[in-house]
This record gives sequence, C-alpha cells and structure tokens, in this order.
Amino acid sequence: MADRHLIDVHVLLVRGDRVLLTRRRDTNPLFDGRWHLPSGKLDAGESVLAAAAREALEEVGVVIALQDLRHVHTLHANGSGVEPRLGLFFEVLRWAGEPVNREPDKCSAVRWFPLNALPDDLIEYPAAGLTAYASGHTFGLLGWS
Repeated sequence: MADRHLIDVHVLLVRGDRVLLTRRRDTNPLFDGRWHLPSGKLDAGESVLAAAAREALEEVGVVIALQDLRHVHTLHANGSGVEPRLGLFFEVLRWAGEPVNREPDKCSAVRWFPLNALPDDLIEYPAAGLTAYASGHTFGLLGWS
C-alpha cells in the first residue's frame, strides 16, 4: 500500500435538478470514456477551496467565488488509483460563465445530467460522492474492507 493519501476536490455544479459531468479521455482503459465530475488534486500550498475553484476554471471554464463552494461530502477511497484518496465534494449553485470543455486532451464531452438519472458509465469514486450528496450523507468509505 502507498505511504500517503492524495487529496482530491470534486465540484458539483448544480443547475436545478441537474449536475455537470465530464467524459474522460484517459490512457487507463478503466477510466477512458467514463463520466466524472470536474475535479483534481490539491496542490502544495493551496486551500481545498482554491483548488476546487481552480479545477472548475481549468476544466470547464467557470469562475467560482470561494464563498460559493459548499462542502457536501467527504469520501475516503481506496482502489480508485494507485494511492488511497480523500475526496472532498463541493456543491456550487452560482458561478460565472457557461461550462465548456477546456481540456479536450483529457475530456471528450461536457454534459448536464439529472441527479436522479446519472449515466451508467460513471466512475465509481464520483458516483459514490454523488449518491451520498443526493441522500444527504456527509461522510463515506469506498474500497476499504
């Protein structure tokens, strides 16, 4: 097992009853062509709020004020990559700009989905966070025995 945990931030851009997902382009066939939330790893010297806003801007081109990020779920995940992860999920109801694909080398599509009708090919890690968000659970484990 790895000797550290990564910290990921996931951004739930919510418009009414819909959430924005991105379809990944990935050299790993386990993830290629599957849906995910705008997300990324926390960089050194960066707050989780700043990371979430940065990832949203980099991936889908929207500007989010830090005060508009609301923590809705924490997921301790194992098996969704080489190292265990602590995923922080943030709901956003207000942002500037219309989401677009800003990383065509890493993403093949950007699409809105109803929260109660998510795609079957959603990666398990963000799927667990979205399920918890919809049910109001603020903490979860994934992949731990």
